[in-house]
Amino acid sequence: MRGRGGTAWGRGGAARYAVVLLLGLWSLLGPTAGARAEGARPPAFATAGDAYSFTPGARTVVGAPDTASAELLDAHHTYRSSLPPAARLYYRLRLTAAETAYVPVTAVPPPDAAVSATDGIRVSLRNASGTSCSYASARFGAGISPRPVTALGQRETGKALCRGSGTYYLLVERLDTGRPDAAAEPGRWDLEIAPVTEPGLVRAGSTTPPRAWDPASPEPPSGRPRERSGGTGFATARTMGQGVWRTALVPGQTRFYKVPLDWGRRLYASAELGGAQGHGYVGGALTLSLYNPVRGAVDDTSAGYTGTAKPTALASLPPVEYANRYAVPAGVTSVRFAGDYYLVVHLSTRLAEPFGRGPYEVTLRVRVDGRAHAGPAYDGGPVPKDVFTISDADRAAALTGGPGDAVTGAAEGPGDGAGDGVMRLVAVGGIGSGTALLLVLGGWTVAARRAHARTR
Repeated sequence: MRGRGGTAWGRGGAARYAVVLLLGLWSLLGPTAGARAEGARPPAFATAGDAYSFTPGARTVVGAPDTASAELLDAHHTYRSSLPPAARLYYRLRLTAAETAYVPVTAVPPPDAAVSATDGIRVSLRNASGTSCSYASARFGAGISPRPVTALGQRETGKALCRGSGTYYLLVERLDTGRPDAAAEPGRWDLEIAPVTEPGLVRAGSTTPPRAWDPASPEPPSGRPRERSGGTGFATARTMGQGVWRTALVPGQTRFYKVPLDWGRRLYASAELGGAQGHGYVGGALTLSLYNPVRGAVDDTSAGYTGTAKPTALASLPPVEYANRYAVPAGVTSVRFAGDYYLVVHLSTRLAEPFGRGPYEVTLRVRVDGRAHAGPAYDGGPVPKDVFTISDADRAAALTGGPGDAVTGAAEGPGDGAGDGVMRLVAVGGIGSGTALLLVLGGWTVAARRAHARTR
C-alpha cells in the first residue's frame, strides 16, 4: 500500500502538487516582480503635493519664542523644525570672528494650504544685542500656490554690523496675513534649516567687484530634449548640465535640479510650459527659481499661462567669482562661490481648474559657459566641507543624470533610460527564478518516475 500510495502520488500527485506549488510561487513572485519592475521606473509625474524630501538624518529642533530658550544650531548638521501661524521663532548659533555664516530656511506648507501671493517667511540673523546682521523674505508670489520657499540669513565678516565672535540668533517669522480663505485652518509649516560657514582667505584680496561682464542673455541651447525629472528637495536635487531637458509635472508639484558651476563659469536657464486644452489665464503658472550653493536666492521668474506654450528665463548672470560679494545688485552678490546651483521649478495648483490636471510638459534649457579657474585660497575649510567643491563625479553627473539614478529610478520619464539597469536586474531575477523553479519541478518529475519504476 505504501508503495502504491507512493506510486499514485508519483504518477498523478506529483503533477498536481507541482501545479499547486507553481501557482503558489507565482502568486508570491509574480506580484513582487511586477512591483519591482514598476518601482524601477516610476511614472514621469506623480500626484500633486508629493512630500518635500528633507535631508536624511536631519535633526529635529524646536524654535523658541525668545532668545533665552533658543536651541543651538551648528553647520555640521541640517535641522527640521516647524513654524506655527503668525509665529516668531528663535534659534541660536555660535560664530567665530573669521567665518561668514549662511543660514537658509526652507518653509514647506501643506499641499492643501490656502495661501496668498504675499504669504511666506522672513528670516534674519541677529547679534546678542538684537542688531540685525541681515534679513530676507520669501513669498509664494503670483502663482498663489503652496510650495517650498527659501530665505537666507547671513553674517558676513568685514561688514560694519555684527563683527566679532559670540552668540548670534536666527529669527524666523511667518508671513501669512493675506490668506484668501480666512475660514481655512492655517496649519504649521515644516522647516528645513541648513547652516553653512565659510572661512576667511589666507590673504585678503581686492574688494572691488569684477569688471563689467556682458549682460546680454546668450542663445539658449537647442536640440532634442532629454528626459530629466527632478528631486523633491534640495537634498535630492537631480544633477543636470548644459542641454535641453524635459519633464512632466502636474499642478502643485515642485522639482529640484542642481547645476555644478566652477569658479569662472556662468549659468543661463529658461523654462517653458507646454500647451494644453482649455480657456482662461493663470498668473504665475510656472515659476523658475535659482539658488546658490548655500541655498541663497539668486533670481526667479514666472510666466502667466493661457494654454499656449510660453517660456520664461532667468536674468543674465555674471561668472562665479569670489569678489562678486562686493557688488551691489543682489543677483551679482549671490553668485559668489563655486558649487551646486539649484534650479527649482513649480507648477501652480491654479492650473488645474481651467486647464485640467495634466500632466504638463516642462522644458528646461540650460547653458553653462565661461572659463573655469582655480578658486580663492581659503584659510581653512567650509562646513559642510564639500559645499563649494566641484568634483569630477559632479561634472560627469551633469551629463549622465547623477550617480545612483539608475538604481533609484528617480521619477524617470519615458525614454530616459536611467531605470534600464534596474529593469534588466528585475528581468534577470525573474528569469532566474523561473528557471530555478522549472529545474526543481523537473527534478521532482524525474524522481517520481524513478519511484514509480521501482514499484512496478
